[in-house]
Amino acid sequence: MAEELTNPKVRHFIEQAIDKDLAEGVYDHVHTRFPPEPNGFLHIGHAKSILLNYGMAKEYNGKFNMRFDDTNPTKEKSEFMDAIIEDVKWLGADYEDRLFYASDYFEEMYEDAVKLIKKGKAYVSTLTADQMREYRGTLTEPGKNDPDRDRSVEENLRLFEEMKSGKVEDGAMTLRAKIDMASPNINMRDPIIYRVAHMTHARTGDKWCIYPMYDFAHPIEDAIEGITHSLCTLEFEDHRPLYDWVKNECEYKNPPRQIEFAKMYLNNVVTGKRYIKKLVEDKIVDGWDDPRLVTIASLRRRGFTPESIKMFVDMCGISKAQSTAEYAMLEYCIREDLKLKVPRVMAILDPVKLVIDNYPEGQVEYLDIENNKEVPEMGSRKIAFGKELYIEREDFMEEPPKKYFRLFPGNEVRLMNAYFVTCQSFVKDENGKVTEIHCTYDPETKGGDSPDGRKVKGTIHWVAASESLTAEVRLYENIIDEEKGVYNEDGSLNLNPDSIKVIKDAKLEKCLADAKAYDKFQFVRNGFFSVDSKDSKDGAPVFNRIVSLKSSFVLPKN
Repeated sequence: MAEELTNPKVRHFIEQAIDKDLAEGVYDHVHTRFPPEPNGFLHIGHAKSILLNYGMAKEYNGKFNMRFDDTNPTKEKSEFMDAIIEDVKWLGADYEDRLFYASDYFEEMYEDAVKLIKKGKAYVSTLTADQMREYRGTLTEPGKNDPDRDRSVEENLRLFEEMKSGKVEDGAMTLRAKIDMASPNINMRDPIIYRVAHMTHARTGDKWCIYPMYDFAHPIEDAIEGITHSLCTLEFEDHRPLYDWVKNECEYKNPPRQIEFAKMYLNNVVTGKRYIKKLVEDKIVDGWDDPRLVTIASLRRRGFTPESIKMFVDMCGISKAQSTAEYAMLEYCIREDLKLKVPRVMAILDPVKLVIDNYPEGQVEYLDIENNKEVPEMGSRKIAFGKELYIEREDFMEEPPKKYFRLFPGNEVRLMNAYFVTCQSFVKDENGKVTEIHCTYDPETKGGDSPDGRKVKGTIHWVAASESLTAEVRLYENIIDEEKGVYNEDGSLNLNPDSIKVIKDAKLEKCLADAKAYDKFQFVRNGFFSVDSKDSKDGAPVFNRIVSLKSSFVLPKN
């Protein structure tokens, strides 16, 4: 079923559009790009754009560019660039040596702005930001012409040169495109295409003190790089007339075509950079890669795989219609990806000691256990078994309810892959908490079967006390309180106070001491886990639960 969902037979509307362009000779090849702004970490929604743009280039044997849209030095950081590069490579979008920066084209953008001024298509404005909003009009009322709209070409060239040479203060002047202040599309009402900003740029230093606006820069970047299909999210649909105006007025030959698709939304998650930045600054999370977030770095750190993200994007599909996916669908994808890939090991998250009274003192035996019963070729491992074990606290009850088939006084259960044991007694501390469970075992039941054919209804997992690893395990829930929604009435985030539970003394199979960052395992009955890449140390791995074993997602029918 997953195979069918991730390989849809019907070609989506972007493929149909590209097919038509190629058939009609509009383009003779396909060239796409992914152009992130380096002002934060990428999130799950960006994965759709990355995989779509790269996927179209690959499908048509074309080219794919990775380009940083670094036109706003007020928010950009090299930290974000490094993270974005890692994310894109991790998702498998191979841009080879095609890494570009918008700042590489600042000279061409400046020359294009001068060209527009000379054509009478751009002018320098002295309106303040408040005045600009006032003159712009509304959705139902046209805007008013800027008092500076009819400056002469010579005067505009002189003032723009003053802006470029650093003689103008921030905010005192802008360069506006001269289009139509009465346009029903507000984006076409003489938009600003350059602003003054005396800031040091990460790559160009202090060479420039004027910077192009995104709507002006983007079509130029695409045209210079020879992009054929500029695939972007639906929010840019109203900006497409401006995109087309810029590439046409700047006289680029065989210019790119912009096509919009719907964003990918997830219920009850935080994707807004402003909100994530605040969570980081307020130390509610331990960085942009905190496993409770859905940045790509967070998902990678938590243990998600590129294959699971690709499956999720494919299941969501490509369309023009806005829709929202359930987080449970993303969890389904990682379960599907990992269940036949990773070993299944025993780990006790809430340990209580089990003592087998009639097991020989000091004896340790090693049992063969399959690494993954569904994948025999993954082989087996040996695991220690002895007199003292750890089991999950929930696997014992002093006074059990009906249909409780695990350990309770007088009941016999199977220790997974080992022996039948019968509970004889237990010990409590002064607070009434059970500290030890005492059992006897049947040595004739090695391997978990009885030669006399008797059956037991309960099977529990365990770890030998003599050869166990005490490790930190982290259990995650949504950082948003799902019952209350993402936002409070004041616009703040509705945070879940129980979004992380840290277990310091989990008892794991000793072999897990050698686990390295991003190694993944299925902990029997407890879910899929991955070794944390940030806080783990040699011999002392920290485990993040990626997802539990239980799913609330129902696979849609074809």
